[in-house]
Amino acid sequence: MRYNKLLKKMALTKEDYADIQTALSDVHKKTSGRISLAVIAESSSYAFWEMLAAFFSAFGLFACLIPLSSQIYSWLGRTFWGEQPWYLAVFLALVCGTLTIALYFFYNIPALDRIIIPQVARRRIVSNRAMRRFAESGIYRAPKGSGILIFVSYLEREVRIVADKGVSEKVSQDLWNLIADEMSEFLARGQEKEAWLHAVKRCGELLAEHYPPSEDDEPASPQGLVVLEDEKWA
Repeated sequence: MRYNKLLKKMALTKEDYADIQTALSDVHKKTSGRISLAVIAESSSYAFWEMLAAFFSAFGLFACLIPLSSQIYSWLGRTFWGEQPWYLAVFLALVCGTLTIALYFFYNIPALDRIIIPQVARRRIVSNRAMRRFAESGIYRAPKGSGILIFVSYLEREVRIVADKGVSEKVSQDLWNLIADEMSEFLARGQEKEAWLHAVKRCGELLAEHYPPSEDDEPASPQGLVVLEDEKWA
């Protein structure tokens, strides 16, 4: 999934982005805690898994063709001039190579990606990307370790809420996971704006309970929902 496709799928208007940013600003007025928002099309290119699936699919075809090798060899002899021992090897190599390449691109379809990539691998990759975004956003600089990141990875259909050390000592991760599950339900129904507004509100309530606002608070960043662009995968 690519950046432009993500924007189209989310279907958020400028007014929607503004409403999300306003909700975030309102929350920051009620707590010294800080919230960062980010969404990405996919947390990895998953090229390894796609190529692996394509290779094994092509190998399966190769195994099916072996019992038919004599018929294929005879057909090649009739199709081309005479019979050469290397005809069969070249034919099988071309068929398997072409199929591997074709299936690699075929397995790039998001719905198929979610099937061929093990769930454990997907979740680990999304968690790692969320942690990386946590560092990139600078939310870790929030006072008293009161920063959290709400992170959505679309291809994997995963939501992560990453809390800094200070927050983790006060709020159980189970509560953040519950909010992530609630947000996932909104997203599953195609309610993009409502999903973000709900998550911001719920997270803000928890932060306000443990991190009330104070006069020493630094102004919150005006940044709202950040849509991360495509990366050039190595």
